[in-house]
Amino acid sequence: MSQLRFKVVEEAFDRKAAPVAIPNERPEVYYGKYVFNRQKMFEYLPKKTYDALVYAIDNKEPLSREVANSVAEGMKRWAIDNGARHYTHWFHPLTDGTAEKHDAFIEHDGKGGVVEEFTGKLLVQQEPDASSFPNGGIRNTFEARGYSAWDISSPAFILDQTLCIPTIFISYTGESLDYKTPLLRALNAVDKAGTKVARFFDPDVKHVISYLGWEQEYFLVDEALYSARPDLLMTGRTLMGHESAKNQQLEDHYFGAIPSRVEAFMLDLEIECHKLGIPAKTRHNEVAPNQFELAPVFEETNLANDHNLLLMSVMEEVARRHNFRVLLHEKPFAGVNGSGKHNNWSLGTDTGVMLFAPGKTPADNLQFITFVANVMAAVNRHNGLLKASISSATNAHRLGANEAPPAIISIFTGSQLAEIFNRLENSTNDELISFAAKEGMSVGVSQIPEILIDNTDRNRTSPFAFTGNRFEFRAVGSSANCASAMIALNAAVADQLEQFSKKVEDRLSKGEKLNHAILEEVKRLIIDNKAIHFDGNGYSEEWKTEAARRGLDCETSVPKIFDAYLRPASVDMFARTGVFNKVELEARNEVKWEMYTKKVQIEARVLGDLAINHVIPVATRYQSLLVDNLVKLKSLFPGEKGEKLSELDMSTIEKMAHHMLTIKNEVEAMVNARKDANRITSEREKAIAYHDTVVPRMETIRYHIDKLELMVDNEMWPLPKYRELLFIR
Repeated sequence: MSQLRFKVVEEAFDRKAAPVAIPNERPEVYYGKYVFNRQKMFEYLPKKTYDALVYAIDNKEPLSREVANSVAEGMKRWAIDNGARHYTHWFHPLTDGTAEKHDAFIEHDGKGGVVEEFTGKLLVQQEPDASSFPNGGIRNTFEARGYSAWDISSPAFILDQTLCIPTIFISYTGESLDYKTPLLRALNAVDKAGTKVARFFDPDVKHVISYLGWEQEYFLVDEALYSARPDLLMTGRTLMGHESAKNQQLEDHYFGAIPSRVEAFMLDLEIECHKLGIPAKTRHNEVAPNQFELAPVFEETNLANDHNLLLMSVMEEVARRHNFRVLLHEKPFAGVNGSGKHNNWSLGTDTGVMLFAPGKTPADNLQFITFVANVMAAVNRHNGLLKASISSATNAHRLGANEAPPAIISIFTGSQLAEIFNRLENSTNDELISFAAKEGMSVGVSQIPEILIDNTDRNRTSPFAFTGNRFEFRAVGSSANCASAMIALNAAVADQLEQFSKKVEDRLSKGEKLNHAILEEVKRLIIDNKAIHFDGNGYSEEWKTEAARRGLDCETSVPKIFDAYLRPASVDMFARTGVFNKVELEARNEVKWEMYTKKVQIEARVLGDLAINHVIPVATRYQSLLVDNLVKLKSLFPGEKGEKLSELDMSTIEKMAHHMLTIKNEVEAMVNARKDANRITSEREKAIAYHDTVVPRMETIRYHIDKLELMVDNEMWPLPKYRELLFIR
């Protein structure tokens, strides 16, 4: 095994950047080449069909079957013209991934041959197996029927010669079995409620749109090294491994020069993204070695979420072309930064106003502060739910460690906004709000222009931070489906905005003036929800104590965190907004608990196998060499001199024996704990048992394996080490 390790490490370090076929055209020429966007619709659809489809998309209305048939014919011609041979309904089951079943564009022609055909019926609806995807007990194994249905608001695209049609996925009895269905419901809810509030300021507003700009962090590992680590292969993270002498402590990787091999991968990925209409814009080295980030231009939330899921699929394929493997696990390496997927979220109107951006007039600023105060109230009332929306077995390793935000939801506003809140809270009149313009700062160098300072700093320890014209939900994990966080956030804000508009309308009905009614309700929100506002260090022990005193959710056990979905306040909120009914919530929690258990279970099995079949045998062989050397030393140098010369070997032998015995006993105890947990029938209680009894054993086993790694002869150690995994150039 050691020879294999040295061989794969040598191969990894010898690899050169793969050549990339760079298109001759500029990105604007091939951008969206494989997307059935409005330009392609206009080209391939009859004018009447095009107008009907665009009207339905813009006004969120259903299509008639007649129009669907015409769209299907045009979409088929476009797909075939671009090399597609199959079509699929592309949906998001409760696995955090995507699913697809491919069908060819063929039907019998009645003469012993086939014709290429694609009808509106096939475009609009299909029937995947609803019992084989996670469903939380909604479907029995013998009840297989489920439906996927076309989402006209997200354009179809071609991936690997297959026409992919974004769809929702529901059960035969109507419950959602995916992420897209409740996301669309939440976006409709925030549109409806947000529009009511926005019309207090501009009666011409017809829609409020939710926007999302995700930042995808990821690690790259050479494929040969990846294949030599069974834990990476099976779980996406290293279950053992002592940290390298050099990791990220010099802070020299962040925003550093991108290695040529990585840059070749990034360029290839960007080209593929642009062809698929994913507006990839920013790329850079992240903080940890071999960690990087890709970020796009903001898009409407539903489309942005589709693009993020598509990106995760495409980047894995592109990475293989460059002999890399992408690690999307939130914490693939202990002791260095984990990976998140920061969700930059904002709301805007169809009139072009961004609702979280301070305006140029006091009236504009009243609208801004109104929406910010409502977000603050929603996040405060549902802070436990928002934490549950980003929690998982994998993200639990990241939160609160190495620059990740803590597992306590709070809002950072910055000093200027905090001052405005304080002023409003203590005001006794209807004074409208003004914000200071960006101030200039000179750095004292004549050739450097004046720098404009934003109205807020950035707090990297805040899980939910106001960053000037948007909120950055930084707690979302890198492998997660963004929809989970966006469903909870948009639904909670929609419910809060609905309550706010009713209270303002009630005041207006009693003869109060509009500005006064709005200001009084905003002041009430600021006063009632101060607990969620925290601009300090989220890592400090003092904050944990203070957060508990304020009544914020401080639970750290992931299975118990999921309980927030079934609290009466959450159930009622989701029911009022029409996002989830109680049956759907209960089913989803069953899936979450089951998924947590399975992920920990797989990790425990892999760790036990590696410990007993890889680490212990190698350590035993090395220990035997030390024993042999000890015996020889004592025979060669009898008496006191021999005892002194053999002290080092004796000490190492004893320490190794302690570590190996502890590993063996802990693996046995971990297996027994797993067996005991598996007898529990309740998915919640089983997940809690895994969290409380299995995970601690895994941490203990890792500790002792990592100690052995420092003691065993380097040439004998069977697995690539951190210093080899993290520094590929």
